[in-house]
Amino acid sequence: MTKKDYYQILGVNREASDKDIKAAYRKLARKYHPDINPGNKDAESRFKEINQAYEVLSDKKKKTSYDQYGEDWEHAEQFRQSGQAHQENAFDYSRFNFNTGHKGTQYTHASGMDDILEELFKGMHGQQQRQHQQGQDIEQQVEVTIVEALSGASRTLRFQANSACQACHGRGGTQKGPCQACHGAGAIQSTRQIEVKIPAGVKNGSRVRIAGQGMPGRNGSPGNLILLVTVAPHPSFERQDDDLVTTAPIPLYVAMLGGKVEVQTLSGKLELTVPPETQNGQVFRLAGQGMPRLGKTGRGALLVKTSVVLPVNLSKEEKELFAKLLALRAEKR
Repeated sequence: MTKKDYYQILGVNREASDKDIKAAYRKLARKYHPDINPGNKDAESRFKEINQAYEVLSDKKKKTSYDQYGEDWEHAEQFRQSGQAHQENAFDYSRFNFNTGHKGTQYTHASGMDDILEELFKGMHGQQQRQHQQGQDIEQQVEVTIVEALSGASRTLRFQANSACQACHGRGGTQKGPCQACHGAGAIQSTRQIEVKIPAGVKNGSRVRIAGQGMPGRNGSPGNLILLVTVAPHPSFERQDDDLVTTAPIPLYVAMLGGKVEVQTLSGKLELTVPPETQNGQVFRLAGQGMPRLGKTGRGALLVKTSVVLPVNLSKEEKELFAKLLALRAEKR
């Protein structure tokens, strides 16, 4: 079993003064105190070691014996006192009953330690009352269609999250000590269900902030619910920032002579005027027919890419006309 070095546990050297030892203990006790680390078994074990080390090093008689015999100082004392099974000022875990919120967990204290711990707890409790600590944010994935992204949508979300403890109003404790209902955490886990609004214009990767719906903080300062938005792909429209891109089929004769064709948008159909001699793949821009600009006014554009459709099942007369057209084009060249 590894021997414990009480000086090392408190982080001081063997020449440290009583003042230095006390200061080191105060610093470590605040850091590893169970009320600061609820449910942390490592911190709980460390806190016991710190108390044990300070119990010995703060007592001149025990410190002298420890410096001479090391961790076996107690056994040396027993042997020196004629083998009597007496352990002076033993580390009695039943004497210190500072409740940490975990049933049955108790700690001892050495002479003068209860004053320090009381002062530390009062300081921590007062600090908790004075400070408004922001609660952590919660992130939730949400998927919407591109049509929902156009006009906005709503979702009912159900998730596990902490809620402010009603017994202590999220403070984690009272003047009497840590809250027994939440064990000093200031919050209790529960199932939460809320309806959220997703604004028009959201994109893939948009982060929508729902204020005050995150984890509770100290003294009623909750975090936020962050919606991580994914926009599902659409078979007919591709999104480019705030613009939409689509393809419109155009008959060959309309492309050659000009005319009007119907174009499908997310909101319905529009009539597009096609000028004569429109080339295959030519792009027309319809302003204001794209996606809403998130957090701004106006909308992007709809970019319509033409796809010229060649005629099929030509009649004899149509074939003759195309042959005549071919001859005319050859003469022109």
